Amino acid sequence: MATRKSDDTPLLEMRGIFKFFGRVQALRGIDFHVDRQEIVGLLGDNGAGKSTLIKTLTGFHTPTRGQIYFEGRPVSIDSPYVARELGIETVYQDLALVPLMSIARNFWLGQEPTKRLGPFRLLDEERMGEEARKALADVGITIRNPHEEVGTMSGGERQSIAIGRAVYFGKKLLILDEPTSALSVGETRKVLEYTRTAKARGMSVIFITHNIGQIHQIADRFTVISHGTKVGDFYKDEVDEEEVANMVMTGEVPERLRLIREEEMMV
Repeated sequence: MATRKSDDTPLLEMRGIFKFFGRVQALRGIDFHVDRQEIVGLLGDNGAGKSTLIKTLTGFHTPTRGQIYFEGRPVSIDSPYVARELGIETVYQDLALVPLMSIARNFWLGQEPTKRLGPFRLLDEERMGEEARKALADVGITIRNPHEEVGTMSGGERQSIAIGRAVYFGKKLLILDEPTSALSVGETRKVLEYTRTAKARGMSVIFITHNIGQIHQIADRFTVISHGTKVGDFYKDEVDEEEVANMVMTGEVPERLRLIREEEMMV
């Protein structure tokens, strides 16, 4: 069972998170944390509560009860803007980038550099393109033309650019929501590689997926939730792929792991 030293302050900690929608209890007292420079696989079947947990973390939902801490401080994340200001970046499967905008415009979205032309301030298109190209190359992403429309790119290329953008702007926590579900084998491999790059650059990552084989390649730790509660929290060297899959399907901790947890609690 994954344990953390008492003096290690996690980057993110969610304590006793409840979320009710009327009489429906979507989250029931979940404790969830992410340490610094760590990749956590957030796993669970459809309806387990993964999306609600992430939307609560990123300001789309307000928790009914519970507290969120970021870098050791209690925070109130009441909007996606607040989450981004804290350094939390979310890359959604289908909404990572704006298709009709160029790579450079997407890269700088909301933070565009400008230049003065007489009494006017205009977008500095040249700087935007050149810095986007260099920044993406720095994390291993090669683009042909930074002014090309994103809509002409493959799904894997879009995901990679969104990850590169988060790394460049110094985000602290990257949330990847099913980033590889519609990608080819080759594109999936690249997204996993860029996820490792994000960690190497100092970021923490929450990787949400149904593909246990993929996440087992890159995650440091797995958190499994079911019906709004946390089933288990294990480091990769504590659990194999089959045991993780069983936890996702049954919502129960395998006997071997349950015995280990009981022994730890007795120490």
